Amino acid sequence: MRKTALDMRVVGNQHLSANYSLLILKADDVTVPCDTTSAEPFSFPTIRPGQFVQVRVENSPETFLRRPISVNFVRPEENELHLLIRRAGKGTEALCETEPGDILNVILPLGNGFSIPDNNDSTSFHPLLVGGGVGVAPLLYLGKRLADIGIEPSFLLAAKSEKDLLLLESFREIGTVYISTDDGTAGVPGLVTANPALRDSWSRIYCCGPMPMMKGVAAIAHETGVPCEVSLENTMACGLGACLCCVEDTVDGHVCVCTEGPVFTTDKLKWNKTTDIHG
Repeated sequence: MRKTALDMRVVGNQHLSANYSLLILKADDVTVPCDTTSAEPFSFPTIRPGQFVQVRVENSPETFLRRPISVNFVRPEENELHLLIRRAGKGTEALCETEPGDILNVILPLGNGFSIPDNNDSTSFHPLLVGGGVGVAPLLYLGKRLADIGIEPSFLLAAKSEKDLLLLESFREIGTVYISTDDGTAGVPGLVTANPALRDSWSRIYCCGPMPMMKGVAAIAHETGVPCEVSLENTMACGLGACLCCVEDTVDGHVCVCTEGPVFTTDKLKWNKTTDIHG
């Protein structure tokens, strides 16, 4: 899939909490270069749920590399891209402080996304989308794409506390939402692996979040015979498979998560063979 480096204008920055911001970026007639040699109008790149982008960080002298960010939502008809960002260092802090009118250079789309069944399978396909922390980011777009082809998704969202649950109403607009919180302030108390919804009858489980959570979810999926896909968050630098920072050990050998993933079926991951369900 062709990669595009695109200048995008910040048209919104919603500070969801002290540590999370939702950036809304738009490619418009100012940010998109006009190619006078082509009769074709600008077309926003096709982005699959689960893919990511690399964002160049401006006004942060200590940040030399682009930051990999999961795609939270896309409105292609409006050339619009949503990115959910957690403050984790100087680079993401600078991104969280951007303001409407700022321009960010974005390379997109990168990696491989979640698998989506074709329309013929929609009536019998019952997926559960499991996310924890900023790992909920790619699940909103995935859920919307599933809903668009007649599949009603269910979500299992996990957070430390009720106040840490992100974009809850947006998820509820798409499908059924189950909740787990570490402190029990919302939903089922404890780890996400303790939520009874995880052991219901599902056609497939999609998961993104902290590694211990994904390992626990994958182990339950393996135990119950449910196909499972996870989106890994290995450290990435280039996003193009050149730097080898994000290598993951799989049954097919060592592969770069940024090019072969970030989404993998768990039967391809070696850690899925020995994971404790309480991980």
